[in-house]
Amino acid sequence: MTQTKRNYRAAFILDNRGKEDSVDQIIEGVKKEIAAVQGDVTAIENIGRRDFARKTDAKFPSGVYVNISFAAPAGAVAQLHERLRLNDSVYRALVENA
Repeated sequence: MTQTKRNYRAAFILDNRGKEDSVDQIIEGVKKEIAAVQGDVTAIENIGRRDFARKTDAKFPSGVYVNISFAAPAGAVAQLHERLRLNDSVYRALVENA
């Protein structure tokens, strides 16, 4: 029996300080994490580097913002948050229903 998938839109702030990976390589890693929780990426929008309105770390004043739309089962969002928590290239992630 197949699971029904819901549409989600996620906003990510990426941290590539001190890493050899480019932003595109980090985005590919995030796509692999989404695929690992049975998600299908439908659209990617790289917004670019933006300054933070409130800086929590003086050494990290800006980050790369990326919006990704995907379809996944209902329980996949919690699994995705857990997987991304372990990924130090993703500074913040916000997933909402589309």
